[in-house]
Amino acid sequence: MADPSLTPPPPPPAPESQTPTPNSNTDFDISEEYGTARKNLPPARILAICIAVVAVIALIYSLTHRAHPLSTGSIDDVVAVPIPGQDETMVAINISVQNTEQKPIWIKSIKASAEVNGQQYSDDASPATDVERYFQAMPDLKQHALELLTTDKQVNPESKISGTIVVSFPVKPDAFAARKSLSVSIMPYNELPVVIKK
Repeated sequence: MADPSLTPPPPPPAPESQTPTPNSNTDFDISEEYGTARKNLPPARILAICIAVVAVIALIYSLTHRAHPLSTGSIDDVVAVPIPGQDETMVAINISVQNTEQKPIWIKSIKASAEVNGQQYSDDASPATDVERYFQAMPDLKQHALELLTTDKQVNPESKISGTIVVSFPVKPDAFAARKSLSVSIMPYNELPVVIKK
């Protein structure tokens, strides 16, 4: 009978493979490595409150700092004269401009517009050198004329100036007389235009 103390030792375990075998019981999720909006952003309620606060601040700022016309004005008189030999009308417009601010303004440009027979026409105010020639050729144009209101004219703080501009429209005088509207836009430097309608 063999001696039980001489039992050979168990064979050594086989070496483990270098390649890991997949384990279905692993708790690791690779998608969490890259993060999600749910994990990286604050809660939706806090985010919504922050966006609302920023929107309210932006709205208040835009309402209190929005540009507004710093002047007002009026169209005081309109004289229309036919241009000889043409189906056009030369128009002298007397306007007044009131500066309502504490600083002077300078006029950059002046434009007049008229709606006649459903069409919109516009023209820039004529330069002073041209207006003198128009007054000589058409004396009726000058009958109510004031000092010419030209570009780069200064309007002092809280003061009013009046003057005449001359424009032309490609319509006959009777059509211009039946116009639907007449407006003058005065564009100061670095400010919103003053639009005067009659």
